[in-house]
Amino acid sequence: MNPPFVLAACAEMLWNDRPMAWRLSRLTELGYQVGIWGWQNHELAMLEQAAAAGTRFSSMTGYLRGRLADDAGADELLATATEAIAIGKRLNVDRLNLHGTGLGDRGLPVTPCETVTGAMWLKARDTLMRIADLAEREGVTFMIENLNLPVDHPGVPFALARDTLALVSSINRPGLRLNLDLYHAQIGEGNLVELCRACLPWIGEVQVADVPGRMEPGTGEVNYAGVARALKAMGYSGAVCMEAFASGDADAALEAFRSAFTV
Repeated sequence: MNPPFVLAACAEMLWNDRPMAWRLSRLTELGYQVGIWGWQNHELAMLEQAAAAGTRFSSMTGYLRGRLADDAGADELLATATEAIAIGKRLNVDRLNLHGTGLGDRGLPVTPCETVTGAMWLKARDTLMRIADLAEREGVTFMIENLNLPVDHPGVPFALARDTLALVSSINRPGLRLNLDLYHAQIGEGNLVELCRACLPWIGEVQVADVPGRMEPGTGEVNYAGVARALKAMGYSGAVCMEAFASGDADAALEAFRSAFTV
């Protein structure tokens, strides 16, 4: 039986004792698309060689710097997103990922924000409208990813899935979608099946890892087989990416992921 979804895995989190070129080749050999966090952390020529050899990149970070909710940050986000589009086209990347603000060391926000004001919401929506304009001119798709605040990303504005859904659904443009990360959503909000249902019209990609520990499905509390059945019943057939560490052998972790999403 084949999975009803397009399966991908984050190369940054698996086989960390191996060179990136080897990881890309291994994921491709195993039949997965590949997610990467940022092209700037790797040799571009190596990534291009992998793409030419058959690696399909599911998604990558779609900016270098910038923020959604102030003028200077928005201009910087648009400028670096334009750079990301050019690289993404060279690598044939399907989707480019955004966050509420730039992330620095260990995923912490470059510009932390504890209180998001109404004016910031309006500015964030305006910035994402500009992103959608850019995406549609260039024929690409940007996604905004939800994050969790308690464990991994304290101080990131517009982090929760209900925030990203509110922004993307209010804009409702084909160049702007959701990167619905169910690991982050489980920590921050829960109720994953109904969250998927609410987000369904705007999902560009679903990302998964179990909770706690951020490892492959089956290592924690999330019933990912149940989530997979619900997604299939809803009619979702797009990308599902395992953005998770392996609890042991990486090949076995990937097989556990494939098994959970083969329904």
